Amino acid sequence: MTGSLEAPRPVPTREELREHLVAAMIAGEVATPRQNNLLHYRRMALGYPYYQFGLRFKRRWTERDVLATMAELCGVIPDPGHLYGDDTIDPDKTIDALEVMAERIGQAARRRERVLLATGHPEILTPIYVAVGRALRERGCTVLTPAEGWSYVPEVGAPPELRRIRYVEGMVAVLEGDDDRLHHTHDSAPMEAMLAELAANSTASDGSSAAKREFWPDLAIADHGWAGAAGQAGIDTVGFADCNDPALFAGQVEGKILITVPLDDGVRPDRYEPLTAYLMSRAGLIV
Repeated sequence: MTGSLEAPRPVPTREELREHLVAAMIAGEVATPRQNNLLHYRRMALGYPYYQFGLRFKRRWTERDVLATMAELCGVIPDPGHLYGDDTIDPDKTIDALEVMAERIGQAARRRERVLLATGHPEILTPIYVAVGRALRERGCTVLTPAEGWSYVPEVGAPPELRRIRYVEGMVAVLEGDDDRLHHTHDSAPMEAMLAELAANSTASDGSSAAKREFWPDLAIADHGWAGAAGQAGIDTVGFADCNDPALFAGQVEGKILITVPLDDGVRPDRYEPLTAYLMSRAGLIV
């Protein structure tokens, strides 16, 4: 997989994008079952690391708190008595959050900032990140690629097999296995390793705040634990999350994640092309 999507054209209007999100089941009635959502909300509230995405929460989250937040920021059905069947993502909340994300990405382009790009859904979402990364590089941004080749064996959520950091098109961090396939992950450890290397580089330079600014990212565009770990480290972080992944939304409430865009993160990669075009247009990356 190369993730070689060029920014799609034409750029949809807000209403056209809304209609597309619903038709493609990226938002509206989505394929994620309600019972799966509630299970993940419960496990996040109970402190399961796999469901917290590397975030350390300041408050105690109950399952009801998580559901209320997901109803407010994502648009899931707010009724705690709704236990089975379908669930929803509000397409207007998706677009509203996408516009906030675009504003921050546009700011990064204007300022020529240092950016990290990473995804736990490499077979699906990588084309979005590649398109944004290419455009940011063209505008003078530095896309950071620390800890390439760093490897570990995930403790939870995956078979006990070696995973290593790879950069798709020299820009987007993903996990690759010994089978040379790209792998899904919720884990925060890879991003933590990337940030540890960047911090070590700044210390090896001269340890000053200026040196840290030279190596440290201004913005992370990511999802899953990649985003959680970046937000926990105090980096401006914008991310994508499904309705069964509440941690980034909770992180947004606590001020650790700048914005979380709610969407179903498991549809065909080409279905996200109108969303990518809208994001890049709003960010001023295509005209």
